[in-house]
Amino acid sequence: MGKIVVLDQNMINMIAAGEVIERPASVVKELMENGIDAGATQIIVSVEDGGRKLISVSDDGCGMDGEDLAKAFEPHTTSKIRTSADLRGISTLGFRGEALASIASVAQVRAVSRPALERSEGTKDSAEANCLEIDCGDATNVSPCSGDRGTTIQIRDIFYKLPARRKFLRTANTEMTHITEQFIRIALATHWAANRDMQALETAVVNNKHKLDMTLTHNGRELYRLAGEQSLHERIAELFPALSTDISQDFIETESSEKGLHICALMGKPSVSRTNSKFQYVFLNGRYIRDRFISHAIKEAYRGTLEPNRLPVVFLFLQMPYEDYDVNVHPTKIEVRFYNANLVHSQILGCLRERLLGTDLQTRAKLPATASSLAAKGTTATEYRGKEITEAMAEFFKKHRPVQTQQQFGPAQKRHFDATGFGAGQGTESQAHHAAPQVDALEAKFMQIHDSFIVKQTDDGFVIIDQHALHERILYENLCRRLSSGKLESQRLLIPESFELTEAQADALKTNAELIDKLGIELVPFGPKTMAIQAFPTLLARVAPVDFVQDLVDLLTDKAAGLDAEKVLNEILNMAACKGAIKAGQKLSDSEIEQLLADRQRTAWTSWCPHGRPTTIKFSLSDLEKQFKRT
Repeated sequence: MGKIVVLDQNMINMIAAGEVIERPASVVKELMENGIDAGATQIIVSVEDGGRKLISVSDDGCGMDGEDLAKAFEPHTTSKIRTSADLRGISTLGFRGEALASIASVAQVRAVSRPALERSEGTKDSAEANCLEIDCGDATNVSPCSGDRGTTIQIRDIFYKLPARRKFLRTANTEMTHITEQFIRIALATHWAANRDMQALETAVVNNKHKLDMTLTHNGRELYRLAGEQSLHERIAELFPALSTDISQDFIETESSEKGLHICALMGKPSVSRTNSKFQYVFLNGRYIRDRFISHAIKEAYRGTLEPNRLPVVFLFLQMPYEDYDVNVHPTKIEVRFYNANLVHSQILGCLRERLLGTDLQTRAKLPATASSLAAKGTTATEYRGKEITEAMAEFFKKHRPVQTQQQFGPAQKRHFDATGFGAGQGTESQAHHAAPQVDALEAKFMQIHDSFIVKQTDDGFVIIDQHALHERILYENLCRRLSSGKLESQRLLIPESFELTEAQADALKTNAELIDKLGIELVPFGPKTMAIQAFPTLLARVAPVDFVQDLVDLLTDKAAGLDAEKVLNEILNMAACKGAIKAGQKLSDSEIEQLLADRQRTAWTSWCPHGRPTTIKFSLSDLEKQFKRT
């Protein structure tokens, strides 16, 4: 007798449920998407015990009659596609006909649906409602019942006949977190669900005139009630109250349409970055997706504006013809396959990067609230424990003015600071302190404090500049500009400097000989396992040649099997700029500060150093007046 048997249909559905229904949140996602596809204007999600006890999703969509209700929970039954040709242009959120059958095979289901019928004169009349109950695949007959127009599906005791699956469910709070995340994704995606054609894109995304009201409750407590009239800013503010106190100030909007791809994005400024990618939401034609090409494009767009351990906050909405991608590649449809992924990547990268480059990303100082403003808002002293410190600082600055010393406001010094932003040489300490007439602070309008920061007056307040971070950005941009037109200029060393290296390091140098030559570094053998530096780039005059080359060799050795040439070059330029920049604790003359500030005006994108740290913090006059209680 043969060992191979044909599984019964319920067993097949239970196996399929393992792919489609991972946890209660998967049920919420599938049922909400069905409601959207049915044209609902209101969706109510009620959950008990994190979805383990009850999940109820009600919508006021088109509903189903008794015949369709009976078929809906059969495997591979759907109203959304008819032929194989339909798979090449899927415009609905669901289409396979697997979800309801999979849900019904692992839980107790009660579905009530009432369709809307069209009368000849154009008004709507509701037919009777019908009810269907299923217990882990065992269905009763469809029977008449009372119910509102639309569909209500209740899922009870999920996985109760599958103890192995049920024991892997987490706590109610954890499962509710996953449900909330699915709710949030769909709540954002509904900005696209109403108008999926290219002409109505702007209205759908920016103004959100699609009137889909959404409610989420857990154990009888309302978590979200989202009105369909909300704008995108309002919805994000309600869904993520801790993300930003002012969406319009902390986020940048951008939009582009080219080569069949329409992009609309709400990009968080670097100041609202996070340590993970949780707040990167990507939607394609109203569907939440994850895609490594798009994630890489977002990361590259923010390159140089964020610290290495920070990731940007982005809400990205894409619109493209349905025929240009395949959504039928993942059980939960969270991944898609683009037929021209490189085009999508380059378009997104260009759109986001261009907008960031054209935006003032200066970090604004966040001063604590004053006592008077707290009183006006009716807040308690407990909520603002730092109030006393603020008042003490304000009192101190009222009583003490900065001493105008020669160090802070001296005349132009003898030390040379060349126009490229790179110091070609330094004078002696005695030259730095050479006696000279005092320069009025109102004329200079800048000062160096702690030999690390420059305070500069502006029209509406003042800025504090990190001298190392700013000079690092200037050097980086200068290096990039020089390299784009050829190899860096170099100067031969009067006495070659030698260093030893391992066999692996020698191989790395040989492999990257062209790159090293482009950097203006000339290396020649100087004995067994020894190399000599014959020439070194003039732009790195401040840097010790041997130290830089040894670090360069280490970097090339570490990255030999990793990054591509462009990324390796970017890391090298970052390292070169960091090593060549003026350091914190280094005293600068007035002429050097003036040169640094002039280079800042001539250099694009100086708000952040190449490593993503801010170079400038801005203080407004209105903030100062509040601190000193002038308003």
